[in-house]
Order: sequence, then structure tokens, then C-alpha cells
Amino acid sequence: MVTSVWKIMWREIRFDKLALTGLVLFAVAVAVVFIWAVTIDQDAATMVRLGSINQPPSAQYLLGTDPGGRDMLPMLILSARNSLIVTFIVTLSGAGIGILFGLFAGFYGGHVDNILMRLLDFFEMIPPIMLIIVLVSLIPNYTAVHFALILVLIWSWQGTARLIRAKGLQQGTLDYVSASKTLGTPNIVIIFREVAPNLVSIIVSNFTINLAANMGIETGLTFLGFGLPFATPSLGALVFHAATPAHLTGRLWLWLPAALFIIIMMLCVNFVGQALNRAADAKKRTV
Repeated sequence: MVTSVWKIMWREIRFDKLALTGLVLFAVAVAVVFIWAVTIDQDAATMVRLGSINQPPSAQYLLGTDPGGRDMLPMLILSARNSLIVTFIVTLSGAGIGILFGLFAGFYGGHVDNILMRLLDFFEMIPPIMLIIVLVSLIPNYTAVHFALILVLIWSWQGTARLIRAKGLQQGTLDYVSASKTLGTPNIVIIFREVAPNLVSIIVSNFTINLAANMGIETGLTFLGFGLPFATPSLGALVFHAATPAHLTGRLWLWLPAALFIIIMMLCVNFVGQALNRAADAKKRTV
């Protein structure tokens, strides 16, 4: 069953040129960033060099230098790696919490569902961006780990939980679940062996959507000064150069490569997500 679901998703991507191109480009970009970042000495790359301030792209500095004289190419690679690490951690952790939350709420229903959904309503009632900004401002010795944990708890899992809960309620009424209960199969086994595999396509499709959203929220918060710490290279910090009029119009190399990288990666994920969304719905499939 699970194998056939993966085949359907792969077939939908394979026959969609934009989705296939996006998947390949995303995988290549991630591989290049992480492999290249290993070869870079972060201390040397982030060292201030007053004699090389705001140099335009040249043979020596392919992407120019920033106001601190730092070479923008290694800074872009390190920033992309850090932003991607946070994005993957937040998305994977949020997916895990949301799936477990939604499966238990949807499968058990009744009082369990009521208690879990009221907890979810409480989290959704609080403006997440405002709460993230407050927590970032209050935490002493704030680090990238703190930022990732805040995003996981406040931002990343609620939508997944509500989606999986709705699908779990639907699956719980089907005959195969009733048959498993009649045979005396433990509920925990039914949840993970019977129900969860039938939601694989929905889970993967939702994962890609959340991946793009988390990349955007990480970059946006860092741009505003409430994301990754100032000393940690990130794409949002590079795009922040565009907030200065002189840099926005006269020094495009400071922010444009990072902005293009964010846009391209989000488009790639979006194209793949659209194909997976079609794969999850038999009425929308193109092949």
C-alpha cells in the first residue's frame, strides 16, 4: 500500500516538468550548500577586513564584499546552510508533533479529541508572530537552538495537527479500522500500522507546503531582527542589506544573491508541493 502511494507521487512529479526540475534543482542546491559549507572556515569568512569594504564583484570576490569587508560568496553559502538547517529542523519536528497530535485526536475522538482540540485552539488563539518576537526578546543568551525550539512549539505543528486530525476522523469510520478493532488489534497498532500509511500522500504534500512556509518565516523574522542571532550568518541577515537605500539601489551584490536563492528554493518546493497535492487527490491527478 505504502509502496504504491510513493509510486503515485513519483509518477506525478516525473510527468510534471516544473515539479521534476524543481525537485532536482532543490536537491542539487542543498547538496552543494552543505558540502561547500564544510570546506569554509567560518571564523575566517566572518572576519572583518577594513581594507575590502563594499567591493563590487570581481575576479577576487565573485559576489563582492559587504560593509565589513567579508567575501559575500562564503557568507552566502554559510547563510544558506544555517537557514536550511533551521528550516529542516522546524519542519521535521513540527510534522512529527502535528502528525502524532492529529492521529490521536482523530482516531480516539470523544473526550480525547475535545481535550486535544481545545489545547490546539489555545495555541492558535495567540498571535504566533507576536509571541515569537516576545520570546526572542526575553530569552537571555539567545541562540539558534532557542529560535528553532520557539518556531517548533509556537508555529510549525498546528496546521498539520488539524489536517491529520480531520483525515484521522474520516479514516476511523472506515471498514478496515472496524475490522482491526474486531480482531482485537491494539489501538496504537491500528494507528501506526493501518491509519498512518493511508495518510502518507497527505503528510508528504503538507510537509512540502510547510517547508516553504518555514523557510519564509525564518528569513522574515531574521530580516526583522527577531530570528537567528546577529552573529550567525543567515539569508535573512543578508537580505537585510536591502533595507538601506544605498545598498538597495547601488550595491545589489549585498542582498540580491540571497534574495534570489530564497525565491528559487521556495519556487522549487512549491512546484513539487503542487504535484504532491495532485497525487494525494485521485480527481486531480494528471497521470
